[in-house]
Amino acid sequence: MGNFWRWLWCQRNYVIIILTPLIFLPLPIVVPTSEAKCGYAIIVMALYWCTECMPLAITALLPVVFFPLMGIMQAEQVSVQYLKDTNMLFIGGLLVAIAVENWNLHKRIALGVLLLVGVRPALLMMGFMGVTAFLSMWISNTATTAMMLPIAQAVLAQLSATEAEGDERELRGGTSNQAFEMEDVRDRKAPMEDFNTHADVEQGVDQALEHRRKAREQKYTLLGKGMSLCVCYSASIGGTATLTGTTPNLILQGQLNSIYPDNNGIINFASWFGFAFPNMLLMLVFSWMWLQFMYLGFNLKKSFGCGTKNEGDKEAYQVMRDEYKKLGRVSFAEGSVLVIFILLVVLWFTREPGFMPGWASALLKSSGFVSDGTVAIFMSALFFIIPSKWPFTFSEENDTDNSGNRDDDSSTGKMKAPVPLLTWDVVHQRMPWNIILLLGGGFALASGSEASGLSKWLGESLAPLQSIPPFAISLLLCLLVGTFTECSSNTATTTLFLPILASMATAIKLHPLYVMLPCTISASLAFMLPVATPPNAIAFSYGNLRVIDMAKAGCVLNVIGILTINLGINTWGKAMFQLDTFPTWAYNTSTPAI
Repeated sequence: MGNFWRWLWCQRNYVIIILTPLIFLPLPIVVPTSEAKCGYAIIVMALYWCTECMPLAITALLPVVFFPLMGIMQAEQVSVQYLKDTNMLFIGGLLVAIAVENWNLHKRIALGVLLLVGVRPALLMMGFMGVTAFLSMWISNTATTAMMLPIAQAVLAQLSATEAEGDERELRGGTSNQAFEMEDVRDRKAPMEDFNTHADVEQGVDQALEHRRKAREQKYTLLGKGMSLCVCYSASIGGTATLTGTTPNLILQGQLNSIYPDNNGIINFASWFGFAFPNMLLMLVFSWMWLQFMYLGFNLKKSFGCGTKNEGDKEAYQVMRDEYKKLGRVSFAEGSVLVIFILLVVLWFTREPGFMPGWASALLKSSGFVSDGTVAIFMSALFFIIPSKWPFTFSEENDTDNSGNRDDDSSTGKMKAPVPLLTWDVVHQRMPWNIILLLGGGFALASGSEASGLSKWLGESLAPLQSIPPFAISLLLCLLVGTFTECSSNTATTTLFLPILASMATAIKLHPLYVMLPCTISASLAFMLPVATPPNAIAFSYGNLRVIDMAKAGCVLNVIGILTINLGINTWGKAMFQLDTFPTWAYNTSTPAI
């Protein structure tokens, strides 16, 4: 019998794939309505997404099969959902991120900031969190975490080694040169005058060194856990600050435009940043305080150093300085990528800032022709046009640039034109094409829910919620989404929940953004489990964390995040989006013709 269960567990993916559609098949047969048929498709896809029995992107393609066969939508109408304006924004943002990573610009920025912050424990944690969050605003959370964690581990290893050498010198008669202390670990030194023989002295020194070694290992184990968690958590937090920072943000924009086509672009890069960036700063500060309390304590003298600097600090600081020197001087390619990146951000912010006419309105007399995706594609196309080296510099040497691209024929030494800042081979290797299909699958589900009438039915079913205060609805839904996203990808979570939330908001005459916006950000607050997000998994893979460590720290951070999000939506969020009133554009929802 035991072998059968082991076999069944090994074959679980196939079992789920086959049994799930069969178990729920009576739903569209017994209730042969469009709403039931669409519900059947969503239930099957939801279980496939949650169990990951199939690749997420393949599951996202199932509406192309389900909706036409069930008579919900025509195949052409479903297919066009997979490449909309939001996908263009996503592709353009990813091209920028790939260019930044390809030329190590993100590493230069990270090390430059850490050199300014220093290596005192609290400041070091603050520096890593700030840098990680900033980089995650523009490049993937996974890439940021994978880059920052080795740097953190190297600095901590150097600090530990330096402190060990200082203890050895001090107790064996060398000069006092202790490394920094992150907690009050006071070692009683054996009085040398009490030893009558050389053997007694050596034995006392060995005992003192062993005692200090254990205390040092305990201290750096705690600090290592704190640093690993601060990096992976700040990567997830930082991704919420910009529209292109993480996939759920783009899903919200796309589904909002799909369900409410007359919303006048209420969510764009500038408006999202205006709301989410202050919220991200609040979450980051509170997260730092909580991790500081858990792993470093609040001993300001030990954690911040109070202006003192010792040999341990200097040697650990030198580790980061050496890493920075390895990058060499800022190259033409790095400078070009940085300029394009800054121009892109400026164009995003000034396209339609909201408080004044943007450049799109001034140039085209209407802001509707140009979107953030237009700007992203235009600027990212420059990476394939601008050369990676100054074109008027002639050299016949076989140079290899920072990204590994060669400017000439390595076998003959023949001079060639420099490669552009990005090549298609690099993009093809690093572009997460599966996310584009996931976005499209979400848009197809939202469109199918509207066309079948399922959204309207769900909205009417949730109408009794109108008697509950709006702030309580938002808080409860954020808790629900935050819990669900711990065991499901944030992309699948937002894809499943947002159409339902939109229907509910329309039914109870509540501004859709009042629930959709905080729930979207809550979907990125997966802090409790290693499998919840790739950054968590990367931090856990370093081996110094246990599941209980992540659960204890992450549980409190989930609560902190949800509270700060709801604080934001009920303060500056209301002022930005006029959330106190039900907008006129929410009366008109998109219903594709069948």
